Amino acid sequence: MQQLMINHHSLLVRFYTLTLLIVISMTSVYAEEIKTTVEDQQELSLTVYNQDLALIRDVRNLKLNKGLNRVAVREVSAQIRPETAIITSLSHPNSLSLLEQNFDYDLLTPQQLLQKYVGKQVRVIKTHPTTGAEKEVVATVLSANNGVVLKIGDRIETGVPGRIVYDQVPDNLRDRPTLSILANSNVGNKQTLELSYLSGGLSWKADYVAKLDKDDKYLDLNGWVTLNNQSGASYNNAKLQLVAGDVKRVSQPRAAQHRDVRMMKSMAADSVAEMAEGSLFEYHLYTLGHKTDVLQNQTKQVALLSASRVPVTKEFMLQGSQHYYYNKFGVIADKLKIGVFVEFENEKKNDLGIALPKGIVRVYKNDSSGNSQFIGEDRIDHTPKDETIRLKLGDAFDVTAKKKQTDYKKESALGKYSHAASSSYEIEIHNAKDEDVVVKVLEPVPGDWKMIKSSLEYEKVNAHTAQWLVKVPAEERVTLSYKVLVRY
Repeated sequence: MQQLMINHHSLLVRFYTLTLLIVISMTSVYAEEIKTTVEDQQELSLTVYNQDLALIRDVRNLKLNKGLNRVAVREVSAQIRPETAIITSLSHPNSLSLLEQNFDYDLLTPQQLLQKYVGKQVRVIKTHPTTGAEKEVVATVLSANNGVVLKIGDRIETGVPGRIVYDQVPDNLRDRPTLSILANSNVGNKQTLELSYLSGGLSWKADYVAKLDKDDKYLDLNGWVTLNNQSGASYNNAKLQLVAGDVKRVSQPRAAQHRDVRMMKSMAADSVAEMAEGSLFEYHLYTLGHKTDVLQNQTKQVALLSASRVPVTKEFMLQGSQHYYYNKFGVIADKLKIGVFVEFENEKKNDLGIALPKGIVRVYKNDSSGNSQFIGEDRIDHTPKDETIRLKLGDAFDVTAKKKQTDYKKESALGKYSHAASSSYEIEIHNAKDEDVVVKVLEPVPGDWKMIKSSLEYEKVNAHTAQWLVKVPAEERVTLSYKVLVRY
């Protein structure tokens, strides 16, 4: 008996649940749709990450009916992630219950409209080629795949013999991306609604332009944010914030990624005010000091920072390799490349001292005629304040090196070592410039090593690196020779 009562109760629950779903479905079909556009917009803000991701917060005023409402939120991003959408009432908290939401991205085009009318009647208007008189006939659309197939009377025709007239636009075909919402409201009056969601198609990057002075002692640095909008929507009068940092995201299946990809068509520059920098969790947040427009298919540049006469250090560096110490070699190289680096401190006293987003630094310098010339670029990672920024600009033309192994001898391996060898090297550095240079020589020595002798003073900068600072006078050559014992 008890089991029968339980089964009866279960059937009643299922019946009432099904009835409620049917009522909601019928209401959503027959209730008049309430449309909201950007004209209702009260506030708009974009928080853009440098990983093709943005958080969009859209606040609109809208009159809702008490009870169930079908709301069409137009002009949302075409790359919205609908599963992340949250809509709340700011003016009447807890008055809104979301029952259903759909993202309609099946947009109105002549081809889409024709496909929606397959199996339905349309009117075809034909124009007489001589008199220009128009004649209207009724046709049934049989197919719209790779062309048009129409049934006109008892004939089957392909192609479009004239203009096609449709009675109406189907409800499931939108002229722009729309988020459709079925919600229950406890009150029936004007409300302020906030819609927030994540979207693809918006991203940003940092770019820096540096200009060295005549003596390579100082540089002027300007930073720009380049914002790309391929989201399928425009954002007018928006508060703009950018997040720098490596935010963890769960990768989406390829099929779930939106396919709306377009090329940039325009570029806008916005340099009214630099961006204010602050913290957000373990990331950094940059806020533009004024509202701005971020248009669809636009590349927008915003000033990030500006600093003048930042002290820099120029360095020539010759980097060695470990594998030369394992075996016999003769001449290792006749013309080794010597890298040219500049570095500066990201400190407040240098008009910097803020977290710098990762990006490319492009460096320029005036030639003897006063014309600015590009001399190299390098990529920096996210750099906190009070850190050193080091840029490799290329390889020196007038400073070169030769390296050879002058001796190699296997030694007795004792104790825990299975291999031991001593080897000797000569590095000749040639300075063809008309000024003295200092070349930093870094040799990564493997295993347990000991410098037996060296013609110049060296420093063991870490467990596996020997460093020499070799001063080479103008238009002269200096040879560094050393011998090292390696055990492993």
